[in-house]
Amino acid sequence: MSEISFDDFMAVDVRVGEIIRAEPFPEARKPAYKLWVNFGDKIGEKKSSAQITVHYSLSELVGKRVMAVVNFPPRQIGPVKSEVLVLGVPDENGSVVLIAPDSDVPLGVRLF
Repeated sequence: MSEISFDDFMAVDVRVGEIIRAEPFPEARKPAYKLWVNFGDKIGEKKSSAQITVHYSLSELVGKRVMAVVNFPPRQIGPVKSEVLVLGVPDENGSVVLIAPDSDVPLGVRLF
């Protein structure tokens, strides 16, 4: 494991968002969903794709709070321009489990 400075950590802007729309992403190479995430008035709505089909159905994602990196440059993933990186960790089988706050916090607040 390599060390980073606190300034390096602070350069990564991780915010709380709420998934407001989720759709299938059949064009993806690996099973994935297209997500629209609301980060509140200051940042607004951003798009992403996420390989989270093992643990989550489309219907349960809408309204779910998530953590995401909001200051990476957009990345083209097939026909979708992913504007944020929704964060998760792998389970014992390598399937992604989303990271989310465990209490109600305002949209757009920053991780520190």
